[in-house]
Amino acid sequence: MTKVQTIKQEENPLGVKPVGTLLAEFAIPSIIAMLVSALYNIVDQFFIGHYVGMLGNAATNVAFPLTMSCTAISLMCGIGGAANFNLSMGRGNKEKAAKYAGNAITMCFVIGVLLCILTRIFLKPMMITFGATQQTLDYSLIYTGITSFGFPFLIFTTGGSNLVRADGSPRFSMMCTLTGAVVNTVLDALFMIVFRMGIQGAAWATITGQAVSAFMVAFYLTRYKTVRLDRQCFMPKAAFWGDIAKLGMSPCINQLAMMAVQIVLNNVLTFYGAQSAYGGDIPLACAGIISKVGMMFFSIVIGISQGMQPIVSFNYGAKQYQRVSEAVWKSVASATVISLIAFLCFQIFPRQIIGVFGQESEEYFQFAERYFRIYMFFTFVNQFQPIVANMYTSIGKAAAGALMSLTRQILFLMPLLIILPRFFGLEGAMYAAPAADFVAFLIAGGMLLKEMCRLEDGGGMTDWK
Repeated sequence: MTKVQTIKQEENPLGVKPVGTLLAEFAIPSIIAMLVSALYNIVDQFFIGHYVGMLGNAATNVAFPLTMSCTAISLMCGIGGAANFNLSMGRGNKEKAAKYAGNAITMCFVIGVLLCILTRIFLKPMMITFGATQQTLDYSLIYTGITSFGFPFLIFTTGGSNLVRADGSPRFSMMCTLTGAVVNTVLDALFMIVFRMGIQGAAWATITGQAVSAFMVAFYLTRYKTVRLDRQCFMPKAAFWGDIAKLGMSPCINQLAMMAVQIVLNNVLTFYGAQSAYGGDIPLACAGIISKVGMMFFSIVIGISQGMQPIVSFNYGAKQYQRVSEAVWKSVASATVISLIAFLCFQIFPRQIIGVFGQESEEYFQFAERYFRIYMFFTFVNQFQPIVANMYTSIGKAAAGALMSLTRQILFLMPLLIILPRFFGLEGAMYAAPAADFVAFLIAGGMLLKEMCRLEDGGGMTDWK
């Protein structure tokens, strides 16, 4: 270890503070921020369910793939930028770290604007492709047409929050998201209950909250602590964008895969639902609510993995492999406890959870309960895949992280969603998820054990360039 690296470790608590303490300091604010971010969709679902109805909830499910695409882009830029930033800081290269942070922010803004423009141009074809029925299309066009203006704010906030955490300010990162969510909730009530703006009110409340959060992140960037971000840091450089995309590809692919699965699932549910006693709209509406409730659970797991990232990246860059191993195992243990609690809630209280989002027919609740219990059955092992994927990203092994991200969604769930309903109809769509979850768990567990053996041996490591 060089003298410069030793000095940097002494200066940076990531290299010397107890790993358990660091994980709590970084993971808890990250979890809260992710939960609050997920609440944007949950709050909209709540108010729309009560003041618009089932078709409004179905419309938000149709629009959900675009929200997931925003998350994918922001994770690519944010986690990729943060991983490169912390790896550079661990190696004592502050100048390079600053350029990674600045370029990641530029990527968030530029891609966010491009996505907004593309959505505005191809809005109706997108909604039809995402599974809108004749009854839900108009609602989908209104809701997504408005929320698309908030895409640059959403991507900037989510991506920038990772850079704020990487700078050692997880609490401020949390406050950015929390403030936006509070604004969104207050405006949802004002626009939908007082002004009776319907689904338009939910959409305008959402983008207002996102804009507030984005301005808070932008304010923090002018006062970055560990490095100075001058104008040159934000100038786009192809090499830096490439490195950021490389290390951010794993979480990005995972989200894009989830988006693709959501699109396929929406179409499968409406097609095979129309052939069942439930019709097409009930499965579509129920699946939207359950997907967003599931995202609340995944937000906690992702929050833990994001809290783990700066600890793992810095110590891997500083060649402190024992601390890397400790951070990963403690993250897995924490996420496992959360997963078991979520599993019990999903199996015992499905009707109560669904009932929060409005009162519908008994037929609606019968389908929702069955769908919830089956589709989310292997929740208690679903924590392994995102944590293992983010572990590989954090140590610079982009290819392994990308492969891990593809397992559950693309390699297993997507084919099963297409094949099983052909033989079992709507039931096949429900059982596709637990089957994919179990196989993905086996692969993630095997890859985790293999990497941990390498870390503990201190050899055979693929060094980050």
